[in-house]
Amino acid sequence: MRICFASNNAHKLDEIRPLLPAGTELLSLVDIGCHEELPETQDTLEGNARQKANYVWEHFGVPCFADDTGLEVTALGGAPGVYSARYAGPQRLAADNVQKLLQELQGQPDRSARFRTVVALVLPDGAVHEFVGVVEGSITETPSGSGGFGYDPVFQPLEGDGRTFAEMTTAEKNHISHRARAVAGLVAFLEQSK
Repeated sequence: MRICFASNNAHKLDEIRPLLPAGTELLSLVDIGCHEELPETQDTLEGNARQKANYVWEHFGVPCFADDTGLEVTALGGAPGVYSARYAGPQRLAADNVQKLLQELQGQPDRSARFRTVVALVLPDGAVHEFVGVVEGSITETPSGSGGFGYDPVFQPLEGDGRTFAEMTTAEKNHISHRARAVAGLVAFLEQSK
């Protein structure tokens, strides 16, 4: 089965590829000739994931799944949420986002947070299926680790051993991550549909 993941984020592609069922060929946007910026104009993770997957299906005719992920911080009322990638501005720089988050949380005793990923799958019959993954954790006082991407250096999962996602290997992170959990739902669905 050939399926497109509506992303050019190499980190995401590397995380997801080993999770897919055997015999699945994962295509990136570049692989299908999509070089434009995908629309993300919805105000929910679910809406953005559906919008991106539908765009690829409608314009390229390839079965596709897309994700949207948000970091939801309790003390910030769920922010940055759907705006996680552009929290510090349209330049979408992870270091700037992390710095802004740590500034917003200065002196805040409640540092609980969760990562939430929504994966939307669009199939040739036009059906859309959604899968959600959540991991609870907290925001550290300072960044730690050089792996991962985005907010990984400041996110410490509750289920871990005290390390941030950025201090874990990809395999360790995949064992408990929000994206891995959402993709597990996708994988189970794809395997059932064979």
